[in-house]
Amino acid sequence: MAGRERFQMTKGGYILSLNAERMSGCSWDCLKRSLSTSAAAQDKHSKSSSSSSSQRTYTFKTLNVAKPDFGILQVELNRPDRLNAINKDAWREIRECFEVIALDSDCRVVILGGLGKHFCAGIDLSDIADLTSIIGTDSDPARKGFQFRSLVRSLQATFNAIEECPKPVIAAIHGGCIGAGVDMTSACDIRYCTHDAFFSIKEVDIGMAADVGTLQRFPKIVGNDSLVREFALTGRNFSASEASKIGFVSRTFDSRASMMSLALDVAKKIASKSPVAIQSTKINLNYSRDHSVHEGLQNQINWQGFALQTEDLMTAAMASADRSGNTIPKFKDI
Repeated sequence: MAGRERFQMTKGGYILSLNAERMSGCSWDCLKRSLSTSAAAQDKHSKSSSSSSSQRTYTFKTLNVAKPDFGILQVELNRPDRLNAINKDAWREIRECFEVIALDSDCRVVILGGLGKHFCAGIDLSDIADLTSIIGTDSDPARKGFQFRSLVRSLQATFNAIEECPKPVIAAIHGGCIGAGVDMTSACDIRYCTHDAFFSIKEVDIGMAADVGTLQRFPKIVGNDSLVREFALTGRNFSASEASKIGFVSRTFDSRASMMSLALDVAKKIASKSPVAIQSTKINLNYSRDHSVHEGLQNQINWQGFALQTEDLMTAAMASADRSGNTIPKFKDI
């Protein structure tokens, strides 16, 4: 690297420019040694955090949680005998799982799937007793209304936990994705599906409107108001091809195995990057979706006030400056 050579990296409109002459004569070899020392320190910190983070246990009745690779958790709905229909335990455990993941420094990205023939058959109608028990009380309509509000709020919190988790969530969908399955995957960041997957906003067929996220998130994802209303008002199935065409899923696959393989590759790429950058990106994308462009830009200014102070900026920049491609940046957990 020549004495006057600079390298630049743009991030959110900011440019980081280092000039070798300004670094007290420090050569590229010096920079590499510095990076190596920094990486070793980060490695030590990562091992230390990993040892405490690895103490976390994910033991659930309705979910199977595994760690297929560095920084990746694979969460699978685990009620295959009920086609992964969501019962009371599942509503609670999905929320608890993602609330723990949000605080798990050892996790940087999540793959969400389902065991068995279908991704998710929607709500488990055997749990409909909660609704009928409220309706059957002697309370006056206003008091019943407060009970229903509390119930629906608690159900919404389950999928809100997925969206509010700062770690990106990749949905890997196969077979049926019905009712609450659409609510759940609408709260994810990236969606893939197999060619045989099918979807339905099914709630109208059981006498209710979708109430835990589809009517709020799905329209913003696909951007076709007429088609959203057709799906939501008829409850008809729509195919993987339709889901891809309208942008609900970004890729389709011949088999579940090929889908999971690609999902894992994408998760590895995400996990290899700065968790400060990744989580900042998700949080600001979600904020900007629900606010005006001006409000989103103002929020970004405030956010960058602390995020740009990260050491990850220098670590990534020095790795990018190594034209041999041999320098692999290592970032501390959050």
